[in-house]
Amino acid sequence: MSSSKKVETRQEIDTLGPMEVPMDRYYGAQTMRCLLNFRIGGEEERMPRQVVQAMGILKKAAAETNQEFGLDPKLSTAISNAADDVISGKLYDEGHFPLPIWQTGSGTQSNMNTNEVIGNRAIELLGGRIGSKDPVHPNDHVNKSQSSNDTFPSAIHIAVATALTKDLRPAVTALRDSLQAKSVEWKDIVKIGRTHTQDAVPLTLGQEFSGYAQQLTNGLQRIEAVLPRVYQLALGGTAVGTGLNTRRGFAEKCVKRIGQLSGLPFVVAPNFFEALASRDAMVEVHGALNVLAVSLMKVSNDIRFLGSGPRCGLGELLLPENEPGSSIMPGKVNPTQCEAMTMICAQVMGNHVAVTVGGANGHFELNVFKPLIASNVLRSIKLLADGCTSFNCNCVKGIKANKEKLAKIVNESLMLVTALNPHIGYDKSAQIAKAAHKNGTTLKEEALKAGISEKDFNDWVRPDKMLGPS
Repeated sequence: MSSSKKVETRQEIDTLGPMEVPMDRYYGAQTMRCLLNFRIGGEEERMPRQVVQAMGILKKAAAETNQEFGLDPKLSTAISNAADDVISGKLYDEGHFPLPIWQTGSGTQSNMNTNEVIGNRAIELLGGRIGSKDPVHPNDHVNKSQSSNDTFPSAIHIAVATALTKDLRPAVTALRDSLQAKSVEWKDIVKIGRTHTQDAVPLTLGQEFSGYAQQLTNGLQRIEAVLPRVYQLALGGTAVGTGLNTRRGFAEKCVKRIGQLSGLPFVVAPNFFEALASRDAMVEVHGALNVLAVSLMKVSNDIRFLGSGPRCGLGELLLPENEPGSSIMPGKVNPTQCEAMTMICAQVMGNHVAVTVGGANGHFELNVFKPLIASNVLRSIKLLADGCTSFNCNCVKGIKANKEKLAKIVNESLMLVTALNPHIGYDKSAQIAKAAHKNGTTLKEEALKAGISEKDFNDWVRPDKMLGPS
């Protein structure tokens, strides 16, 4: 028979009574109650690491600010030092922040998880007994001048702003630059355009890729446009936006310190009632992410279809061969990076629905879908950032133009007949194209039959002269 080793515990007390807490964990009674009450999902459903680290930044800034308003410097220093272990991610990785996303919609349990962990770690640093709440109390000292209702939304904004600026923006920029480089490289390669998936007039492969690059430039501009709202922090609003139990000037000083610690230009929200009751900024952020996903799905699909083949598809692009593509068909290679990117985009679009529903549920003075919103926004940022990097490094940079196939398709296209419009009119041009299609002949053959001289045809139908206004 197997026997499990009994976990050594200590007793901690909250307002509902005593709780047994694992001896090797810094969290306390309230975190333990939440663990027992919300056994939902597994490790992948934990509160995101970035949110917990952001809470650490906030608690450190609050402790240092509270010292200016009378908090014992010894306690402030201990809290600040304990918060450093949260900011580094060390205590998250060691399992001191086990709570799931699926808890109270205000994030109160995660705020108290942070207060308890920092409080007990600070007590330990001061040589006290963990769990005693002496000399550091999780509410009276770590949470001083704060409420879960203003700290948790502030932590979300800190985490999202950091992820947008340090993860997503560089990844999208790098992919955009690679697409732009391909646009320049292929500026003189003429190809046939397609509208409604049917043959259209010519353009260059470079022009086509310039459109993709511009989509990502627009996506970056959308991210930049929303950042000012993300930089607005609810800290200072406390419970319902009135600022009860905080001090005048606390919010301004604390937010300034958060900016110094994070390296980002955070400001006090202009209206605490909006900052607590709504999550419009996060819905707006995810709107930008959703548009980016739409753009990336279009680009990825175009690239994989243009690279279809090798013998029986369009074959205009030669995509990197990264891994075998089939367990039954020898030699097959698939556009796996394009497929991964399109799946990411589909997931982001799904996340957008959840974020939208969450944002709409800010009843009265408080939105209570914040953990859901935070987790989905951060997941979308992570997926898009990693996806752009993978797609860029393992696909886009290695794409080659199949010049022979491109030239062959141009020569076979009936839509070059559009160049005849200014000279012989739309109707006669259409008759020539239809005749060539019906008879399996070339445009030139049918044009000569229609009385156009060979010299005129050669002068008028020049794909390289059909790439812009005349």
